[in-house]
Amino acid sequence: MRGATRVFENAEKHGFHENNDFGRSLMLVVSELSEALEADRNGKWVNEKYKNLISENMSNGQFIDIVKGTVEEEIADAIIRLCDIAGVWGIDLNSYIKAKMAYNETRPY
Repeated sequence: MRGATRVFENAEKHGFHENNDFGRSLMLVVSELSEALEADRNGKWVNEKYKNLISENMSNGQFIDIVKGTVEEEIADAIIRLCDIAGVWGIDLNSYIKAKMAYNETRPY
């Protein structure tokens, strides 16, 4: 999963791995999900008319104006943190996701 590697490398470059604790890292994921819930309670979703602008090439100003503090941003933060945890702890997310999806496909309704 190229994205997970990119997440890990960026976090490493910015010093986020200096005090790595598994439990703390998991709770940071939970905090991002809590922020997503709070954003939803406040009706902060990306406006439909701006969804076509969302990309890695948007300016910081556009990101702040359109995405910052939204449900979508907080869910992305949670996924980014999970990808980083996988990188730190040597978890091959791609393999585990594929295996879990294959298992889920065999489960009854």
